[in-house]
Amino acid sequence: MTTAEAICLLEKFRAGGVGRDTVVRAFQAAPVAELGFATVDTHRALRQGFPEVIFGEGKTPAQVAAIAARLLKRSRRVLATRLTPDAARLLRRKFKAAVHHELARCVTIDPKPLRKRPGSIAVVCAGTSDLPVAEEAAVTAEIMGNRVERVWDVGVAGLHRLLGKLSVLQQAKVVIVVAGMEGALPSVVAGLVDKPVIAVPTSVGYGASFGGVAALLGMLNSCGSGVTVVNIDNGFGAGFAASQINSLATD
Repeated sequence: MTTAEAICLLEKFRAGGVGRDTVVRAFQAAPVAELGFATVDTHRALRQGFPEVIFGEGKTPAQVAAIAARLLKRSRRVLATRLTPDAARLLRRKFKAAVHHELARCVTIDPKPLRKRPGSIAVVCAGTSDLPVAEEAAVTAEIMGNRVERVWDVGVAGLHRLLGKLSVLQQAKVVIVVAGMEGALPSVVAGLVDKPVIAVPTSVGYGASFGGVAALLGMLNSCGSGVTVVNIDNGFGAGFAASQINSLATD
């Protein structure tokens, strides 16, 4: 049951349109849906404000589509991440409102987008090679009802590029910074803004980057105050966390 459905049901009860037993049965219904290969959390939106997100990696296209169909029975929107091209194509065939964000490897189904919060989230990307992770963060934040400002290719090798976007960063309620290599960009950004900075290390880099471990350790050891770090390539986690922060600042 979605929040809107719960409110509607209670209003009908107060107006005498439905009986007490109907209301009790509705709220006693199991908060999960068993699909055999997946147990879908149908009450996630009630608890966290957004439905369960489909992690597509390791799932077949048919499994992804079945989970999406079940979620749409209780929610107006779906976010599926880390999708194969085949899974994305199937979702687009089955659901008219499905949009494939190819670079982010995500599909969103959002026929009635949420009203955007007044605050913005800035997603800052060090280099073009980091864009898939940065776009995953941006798409996640957008479908959750946030206005996103994208700042691409402003790594520390050319610091003047970042300084030219300083006003965008300073106006945001929270800043996501995505970087590979040595992962220095979040520390620089944190020294320029008075907002929370969520650092996302990527697996981009030469041999000694160790698949993103060098960037991860650099961000964890940042001297910049207010830097929080998510796992390697976890753009989704950064976008979700930034949305929660922005909702506290603007709701």
